[in-house]
Amino acid sequence: MVALGLLLSGCGGEEFGDLKAELKEKTKDMRGKIAPLPVVKPYEPVPYTVFEQPDPFSAAKIELLTKSAGSGGGGLKPDFNRPKEPLEAYPLESLKMVGVLQQKKANFALVKADTGLYRVKVGNYMGQNFGLITTISESQIQIRELIQDATGDWTERQSTLQLQEVGGGK
Repeated sequence: MVALGLLLSGCGGEEFGDLKAELKEKTKDMRGKIAPLPVVKPYEPVPYTVFEQPDPFSAAKIELLTKSAGSGGGGLKPDFNRPKEPLEAYPLESLKMVGVLQQKKANFALVKADTGLYRVKVGNYMGQNFGLITTISESQIQIRELIQDATGDWTERQSTLQLQEVGGGK
């Protein structure tokens, strides 16, 4: 029993003592470094110097803009009472001109929309921006669209729909 006690007392030293001693020796010259605090710049107020200019949000300014919007635009306005044509349900970008027909000196264009094929002539409407077909040639359809600008005025925009080349022989 005494021998067992002596054996246990010999093992009772500090656990990992050699590692701790080596770590202590290697870090004895190391000191933590903390960066200095940044210098705070003093606050400099900026004076507001536009008191003499008109307030862009005043009721008078808004009223002036609405009056000018109602009187401008050159009187352009789409006819909302006219019945819609089938090709007005599609955006102009999704329509494809696939051919041209000529009957009694009048040009007709063949336009593909989804899976349907439509025959159109000058005076028909297509696209979602009140697009009126103004000219049909062998290679394109010219369209006059009416769009609203930021102030609510209607303006014209010219668009074309090019004939799609059909790939050959495969």
